Amino acid sequence: MKCALVTGGSRGIGSAICQKLAIDTDYHILINYQFNKEEAENTLEKIIAKGATGEILKFDVTNFDEVKSVLTEWQDANPEAVVEAIINNAGITKDGLFMWMSQEDWSSVINTSLNGFFNVTNFFMQKMLRNKFGRIVNIVSLSGVKGTAGQTNYSAAKGGVVAATKALAQEIAKRNITVNAVAPGFIRTDMTSELDEKELIKMIPVNRFGEAEEVADLVSFLVSKKASYITGEVININGGIYS
Repeated sequence: MKCALVTGGSRGIGSAICQKLAIDTDYHILINYQFNKEEAENTLEKIIAKGATGEILKFDVTNFDEVKSVLTEWQDANPEAVVEAIINNAGITKDGLFMWMSQEDWSSVINTSLNGFFNVTNFFMQKMLRNKFGRIVNIVSLSGVKGTAGQTNYSAAKGGVVAATKALAQEIAKRNITVNAVAPGFIRTDMTSELDEKELIKMIPVNRFGEAEEVADLVSFLVSKKASYITGEVININGGIYS
């Protein structure tokens, strides 16, 4: 059984990626979530409706021991399963000016994106190297490429993942494992629902927010065999806002 794991897969971009992979690939989809079980189940139903298989895995990506425990238990229960694709999508924002930022707001955002990437990817790394095939896609952000005022923590977290993407790609390319990052700009999801869309689209050359499905299409391509010669890249998907 070949599998794709999507962290933060219950809602928004993560859910769209799960559903797109269900259509485009033969992967058994592993939907990770931390809080919203109802949305995770909803995503699973949509995957099954599209003729694919999947299951839900609850763990907090920031907790190394919990990640290891849940994934080890899953691997032991599914000894024939091979995770070929990892989409590190879990991320949170706690925006605010740096001068007022609490240590907790700094650490929790860094831990989710950057340590989450390590905890999940590191678990599967040796298995992928032995298997001599893998696709790792890290969902970063315009903020991690360009920097965004009021998001020093989020920019630092995603910028760290950008650098890690480039370094890891060089380490493991010979084993036919690609590592790429996708940097969305303003995408219409729960995370951006509080933003002033009418004001912000003035900054966007294509004059609209993107859709989660458009990000999912790009991720699906990077996971495919067609993208075998693309690694260490950060691909912007932002309607023309370039850093």
